[in-house]
Amino acid sequence: MHAMQYEITLPADYDMEIIRERVATRGHLLDAFPGLGLKAYLVREREAGSPVNQYAPFYLWAAPEGMNAFLWGPGFQGIVNDFGRPVVQHWTGLAYEEGPAAASAPGTATRRRTPLGEAVAPGEAVAEAVARHAREARRDGVVASALAVDPRHWELLTFTLWAGAGGGGGRGGGGGGVAPFVLE
Repeated sequence: MHAMQYEITLPADYDMEIIRERVATRGHLLDAFPGLGLKAYLVREREAGSPVNQYAPFYLWAAPEGMNAFLWGPGFQGIVNDFGRPVVQHWTGLAYEEGPAAASAPGTATRRRTPLGEAVAPGEAVAEAVARHAREARRDGVVASALAVDPRHWELLTFTLWAGAGGGGGRGGGGGGVAPFVLE
């Protein structure tokens, strides 16, 4: 499993309805994309208290072949054509859990980055993180949660989708298939 996200920071006065329309009209094109396990179209909005307007899709891929086919194909080229080529962050997947609210539509997403300290053996740190992730994914309001690692920077990534608009300390509404995105 591989996690992938790119962030497109938009002007302060950008009409975020353009992003909602984009998701509503194009998002379904990836529904049956080979190797794609999960996609979440995320936004951060100044209007909702974020310091920036941002479009930040997040994807979980079963294997790198699917991720590569997307990045080198027409789907990502559409992003490049419309917004320029963003930096694509990617992580090696460690765990995926569906939570108690798995049947609910996600309304908020959180992304938490945690450095792996140099004093802890990587294997021990990852095993502990996987066990903690399984427990945390059982919290009320969790739709799904993924845990991944960036071995270049020795950083854990926890990405969680929450039911409703306020789960996990999130802010804002959403709608149109776009979830507010909150950094923890």
